[in-house]
Amino acid sequence: MTGEELLRAATRRVRGRALLVVLVTAGAAAASLLLPSALAGAVDSAIAGRTSLSLVAFVLVLGAAEILAEVAGGILTTSVTSTSTAWLRRLLVDRVLALGLRSRFAEGDVLSRLTGDCTAAGAIVSIVVQLGSSVVISTGAVVLLALMDWRLALVFLGSVPLALLTARAHLRRTADDVLTYQRVSGELSARLLDAVRGLRTIAASGTAEREAGRVLRPLPRLHAAGRGMWRTQARMVWRAALLLPAVELAVLTAAGFGVFAGRLSVGQVLAALGYVTLGMSLVRQIPLLTTLSRARSSAHRIVEVLSEPVPERGGTTVPEGDGVLEFDGIRIPGGSLVAVVGRSGSGKSTLAARLGGLTPDGVRLDGAPAAEVPRALVGYAFERPALIGDTVADAVAFGTWAGRGAVRAACRQAQVHDLVVRLPEGYDTPLAEAPLSGGEAQRLGLARAFVRRPRVLVLDDATASLDTVTESLVDGAIRESGSTRVVVTRRPTTAARADLVLWLESGAVRAAAPHDVLWREPDYRAIFTEGT
Repeated sequence: MTGEELLRAATRRVRGRALLVVLVTAGAAAASLLLPSALAGAVDSAIAGRTSLSLVAFVLVLGAAEILAEVAGGILTTSVTSTSTAWLRRLLVDRVLALGLRSRFAEGDVLSRLTGDCTAAGAIVSIVVQLGSSVVISTGAVVLLALMDWRLALVFLGSVPLALLTARAHLRRTADDVLTYQRVSGELSARLLDAVRGLRTIAASGTAEREAGRVLRPLPRLHAAGRGMWRTQARMVWRAALLLPAVELAVLTAAGFGVFAGRLSVGQVLAALGYVTLGMSLVRQIPLLTTLSRARSSAHRIVEVLSEPVPERGGTTVPEGDGVLEFDGIRIPGGSLVAVVGRSGSGKSTLAARLGGLTPDGVRLDGAPAAEVPRALVGYAFERPALIGDTVADAVAFGTWAGRGAVRAACRQAQVHDLVVRLPEGYDTPLAEAPLSGGEAQRLGLARAFVRRPRVLVLDDATASLDTVTESLVDGAIRESGSTRVVVTRRPTTAARADLVLWLESGAVRAAAPHDVLWREPDYRAIFTEGT
């Protein structure tokens, strides 16, 4: 799919309302084209001393019709744009979720595409209708001007080549700058999001200035692209601003000669000026070409994500077994507790995602590729769980068909049931009204993992905010579940309880052995003593 094909698809989604927008805009255009002639008739009638109430009423009706059509068009255009934008965002979100951790797009960049690019591309109907309306109005104004006096139309048409050259140069110079600006904006968003997430680490390490430099490194390129857009826009604006009065003066001069020659009346001179203004509407809409260029480049950026191949995962065959994991020559027996340790940046979360089958990377669960087993066989809990759902119960049951009894049992395992029942509406308390600390949110995330009764349970720093007593109680519940447990941890006590410790360095397993064996290594001990 190309960017143009995506824009056409977005238009087809709203073709009914888009047709209404076209009809209403056409009505407004017709009223605006009829108004100068009606006004000319009313003026000539008044000058001749034959004031016609019907002509005045006709002028008022045309003015009111134009205003009402523009208001209706604005409402319909907003509806069409919002619907198209929502559809594009749904497409993009679905693909990003399908790609999962295999996506090559940074989160901040994806956020930029979801917000700015989908909005820009979703406005395509509005942009095209406005440009089309300007073409119709400009063409109609020239035709009506020619019917009034072909000499006036000829003078006006002398400005057309200049207007076309201005539009062509503007579009050519703007396209590259617009695409560059959007790409760099996405890169800047990604860097900023990373920095915000690691704010405490940055503050603790005293690297704020260095991190600010890293985040703002793309700024010169953003500045250059922005200045390029501004220079092109400024050049176009002043040229268009000079062109309109020059054409008006030329046509007014020609109309003056027409009055002296008896070909034109005073009212027709007034109408001629109105037609010139309408005829130049296409020139005034040249800035829309920048918006059109942005919509096209935005569609291209959306297609980049939509074209990314989705890995196959989540098969329907349930393998027999009790949670045996095999990868890179390492075998983890079912029901084992495995601790994943290492310094920051060593790849702990990446390995946890591999073992849980989030990335199709050669891990096997009970003999089957982990990425192809049903998702229900694996439960996940994270350091900062994203709680999704209307109520607390919905958040715990998310992704399952668990009933209220199973939700309560899972919350008891996670040592969070007593907290939930004290909330204003218990398990039915809206999430937005449930004041949760970091540790409480973690325990709800654990309950969400427990409710699946998974064969493999992956805990990515999911107990980091729990106190020692609560962590011990939760650990007891995890052991009783019988699941194979993969725990990313920074605590030596957790590693000491594990059957096997996977010690990571630079994204690879440096050693796989019990904690007491690895403790003899100074580098291993340093992982915990340095607090990383």
